[in-house]
Amino acid sequence: MPEGNDTVCFPFPPKINSAGIWENITSPSVILKYPLPILELQMLLVFVVTQVVHFFLNRLGIPILASQIIAGFILGPMMLGSVDALKSILFPHYFGREIIDTTATFGFAIYLFLVGVKMDVKGAFKAVRTAKIIGILSLLSPLVVGLIVLELMQEPNQPKQVKIERIAITTSESLTSVSVIACLLSELKILNSELGRLALSSATIGDLSGIIMTSFVSFYRGWKLSSAFEGLGAITVYVIVLVFVLRPLMFWMIRRTPEGEPVKDVYIYAVILLALGSCLYARLCSRPPLFGAFFFGLAVPDGPPLGSALVDKFECFVSGSLVSLFVTTTTMKADPIRLFADPAGVKFSAIVAVVTFVAKFIGTFIPSFCSKIPLKDSLALALIMTSKGVVELSIFASFRDNRIFGDSSFCLLIIGILLNSIVVPILVKFLYDPVSRKYAGYQKRNIMHLKPNSELRILACVHRPENVVALIGFLNATCPTEESPNAVYVLNLIELTGRATPVFIAHQKGNTGVGSSYENFIFAFNQYEQNSWGLVTMNAFTAISPPDMMHEDICTMALDKQTSFILLPFHRKWSIDDGSIETEYTAIRNLNSSVLETAPCSIGILVERDNARTRSRMLTQSSLRSSYRVCMIFIGGKDDREALTLAKRMCQDPRVSLTVIRFLSGEQSENYLIEWDQILDHQELKDIKHSQITGEYGDLLYMEEVVRDGPQAAEIVRSIADGYDLIIVGRRYGVQSVQTQGLSEWSELPELGVIGDLLASTDLQSRASVLVVQQQHYVDLDGDKNEL
Repeated sequence: MPEGNDTVCFPFPPKINSAGIWENITSPSVILKYPLPILELQMLLVFVVTQVVHFFLNRLGIPILASQIIAGFILGPMMLGSVDALKSILFPHYFGREIIDTTATFGFAIYLFLVGVKMDVKGAFKAVRTAKIIGILSLLSPLVVGLIVLELMQEPNQPKQVKIERIAITTSESLTSVSVIACLLSELKILNSELGRLALSSATIGDLSGIIMTSFVSFYRGWKLSSAFEGLGAITVYVIVLVFVLRPLMFWMIRRTPEGEPVKDVYIYAVILLALGSCLYARLCSRPPLFGAFFFGLAVPDGPPLGSALVDKFECFVSGSLVSLFVTTTTMKADPIRLFADPAGVKFSAIVAVVTFVAKFIGTFIPSFCSKIPLKDSLALALIMTSKGVVELSIFASFRDNRIFGDSSFCLLIIGILLNSIVVPILVKFLYDPVSRKYAGYQKRNIMHLKPNSELRILACVHRPENVVALIGFLNATCPTEESPNAVYVLNLIELTGRATPVFIAHQKGNTGVGSSYENFIFAFNQYEQNSWGLVTMNAFTAISPPDMMHEDICTMALDKQTSFILLPFHRKWSIDDGSIETEYTAIRNLNSSVLETAPCSIGILVERDNARTRSRMLTQSSLRSSYRVCMIFIGGKDDREALTLAKRMCQDPRVSLTVIRFLSGEQSENYLIEWDQILDHQELKDIKHSQITGEYGDLLYMEEVVRDGPQAAEIVRSIADGYDLIIVGRRYGVQSVQTQGLSEWSELPELGVIGDLLASTDLQSRASVLVVQQQHYVDLDGDKNEL
């Protein structure tokens, strides 16, 4: 290899590593003549500089992406990269930067593959209308506005290269990356919030459209009709093989993996090799090789066991090390001094960056706010959709490597990513509080606001075997019909012991589980589904997590499955013999309280006082007589209205008799809000009174009792408690009324409300079960948590 007037000789095949400093004791620096020590030294320097920068910026709440970019500028030609002595050691002329660039690109290819694995493509097509509109506008609004600016700033006799560069800048600034948004949401700890899910759904739709557009722009050179058809044919062949050969192969791997068991390593290695083969095929077809891995990742079945195993094995190392290396080495190619070399190009890039940011912000804010999302949350969502990160950086680098971007524009765009990664998270934190509103909903997910003849989705939680019979007994009484069937999601909650990582298992139909602790509850609910004549669909899940985190499993599943009602078992177990308390589980009580505070839909706590009686009273499909007596105590308010709606649904079953007892105070309030509440109460009770004449709701009796204070209400409750199988009440927590005056001071169980506390008291000699209902909390248009 010639070097000036000298010749440098290298052995072939080259030796990767040295024998250490003992290879030449007089000159230990000989180890730097080998690729591996140089790569290790380069990686070490990158990580040290990045972590030192992040040590200071992290205290300001600035994400690590900004630290990686700043580290790239420090190591780049503007600062340390201009020091000849350091440059000769770290980037010798006989190696250059090719090795570290190749390593970083390899790591980023695996990263894009994992992004594809985690992306829920089916969920994007099933996304709500708001998410689809936001996703499309997040791409179109900045693109259209950017093209208008491009046309206005077009110069006479503009070179073709400049025009192509500006089109590519406008296009790339309009893109939305779901992986960047997912990282931001995860860092802000709002990934499972409704705002986060809406942002992910919108980003997925925008990302899938933007990737295709980026592919066309990046390979504009020599584009002819014939080559277009060749490329389309190659992509078509790849998609056919992917869908009809490789994806079924991966499903075969899943079927060969027993439920709850880890995926075999040979399957993991095979999938990774196929991902790298997709990169090679994409390159041979003149497509970006990085996106070959991404598209293959889309075909991998997400979730357990295969998708989650791939993410668990590779994400930590790839995201923590190789992606950091990619960001820093890419930024090292930028030289801020070159900004002054092309003032016109820099001016255009800066204007387009600002204009497309504003256009995307407005284009996503308007549809979200028009969808009745609160003002602050709409602003936060718009900011989230404008965020930029490592994917945009890779697109800019790809355009630069293909000589579409000049050095000046490339450097300015990286500075734009740096500013975006600093400003957006800070503003989102200011607008959106993830602690108090993580699971607060924007949609009315409760029984009252179900559309007529729509499916009722219930999330039933199981802690112990004795919960199963009580839950099935209640579900049998909810009267599923062909017009309004039940979709029941059963979540078996198990305390995490003996391992460090929480586990979530989705049980497959026809599979009883992986152990005896799963078999009984799955079998019982499968039998319930089979005996329901197609009116009930059941899906079973198991969550193994710490007790203080179980409420997040419940709320996340309620959001994911869009349930209207969460059914929780009570924390006490009564003795069958004398009705005394046999066991009390404090952890379950704390869990119920946490769910009541954060749930995105309505909640019911089922107090089962007599399991033996439940078994004898459980409704069966063959029983046609009225055999299940239900009482609903109505005082007034949102919780009571929700409870009454559920009671009316149950009463449509001819085997259920319903008695509605309304407690009247005999007084009129002058408060406007109370008066409005009374109007809503009257409207709900109107159907009940009318049904006594028409028989619309079956066997129904409506009664009114004038109650002047709490003790009188307690006396009435005690007198009727043992005459029913189930008593339904609203929680009415914190609501003051004449009918319950004086009872709150004696309440031991605030999670049940004052009437529910009476019915669950050990002083009450009753065998009746109790259901305490709380209606969904939602977020009002001012961004505050409220009730319906």
